[in-house]
Amino acid sequence: MKETIGKLNSSGLRIGVVVSRFNSSVTERLLEGVVDILKRTGATESDLEVVRVPGSFEIPLAAKLLAEKGTFDAIVCLSAIIKGQTDHYTFLSSAVTNALASLSIEQGIPVGYGIVTADTVEQALDRAGLKHGNKGVDAALAAIEMANLRRELKNG
Repeated sequence: MKETIGKLNSSGLRIGVVVSRFNSSVTERLLEGVVDILKRTGATESDLEVVRVPGSFEIPLAAKLLAEKGTFDAIVCLSAIIKGQTDHYTFLSSAVTNALASLSIEQGIPVGYGIVTADTVEQALDRAGLKHGNKGVDAALAAIEMANLRRELKNG
């Protein structure tokens, strides 16, 4: 039985990172985690391109524009959506999630999902490296693995 698993090696991969400026106390920590893990797994500064957008809703379009360039092996998307007093949180997180899933399938490019959803800023910070790991790191690792898996499946 043949089994294919993507490697956790970012050497030679071009990675686009889309990061929201809204809730920057969280998103900057996510970005730091992404850059750190990409470098530790073999990427260089020239392999990375960071695109900053106003908020979560703008992430799918920026990710699509990066994908359409055809020069990236994967895209990592970072944001923090904090629950407020209205249903905005639910609609926004669903819209962004669905758009990114569709983008990945339609463009055939791995999209690392580093969109933190939380009830409070404190919970979001915990998920950005304070207590519960860094969801940006998790998203980058998934993107690396899927980019390598994609290469293996296309070439083999």
